[in-house]
Amino acid sequence: MKPFLKYHGPAVLWALFVLYICAADLSSVDKSPLFFEGFDKLTHCGLFFTMTVLLCFGIIRQQKPHGFTFIKAVVVLAASIFFGALIEVLQAEIFTWRTADWNDLFCDVLGSCMAVFAVMLTVWAIGYEKK
Repeated sequence: MKPFLKYHGPAVLWALFVLYICAADLSSVDKSPLFFEGFDKLTHCGLFFTMTVLLCFGIIRQQKPHGFTFIKAVVVLAASIFFGALIEVLQAEIFTWRTADWNDLFCDVLGSCMAVFAVMLTVWAIGYEKK
């Protein structure tokens, strides 16, 4: 467990933060003039982008030599999508003060896809530069 947390500790902490934010009662935030209509969707996208990048970073650091294959990208994407779906199910069944929304899950998936694309592009660019 210790080697896992050595590399994936930041991702686990961020996932717990995402779970806390998605479970919190934020009904009064919708009425605040500081936030615009799509702020919730943008937040979901950003939270999952960050979580997926941290997860990818942990996987890259864990490998010797450092690398990120397509298979690993699919596994990370599947784990992120599962986590997003789990949050929506929890909001529907347990956190009844929150509402489950398919659009939130779509934004979770979109943020995760953007993160995997960015990581794969960065890893490819670094490998290309070394040649």
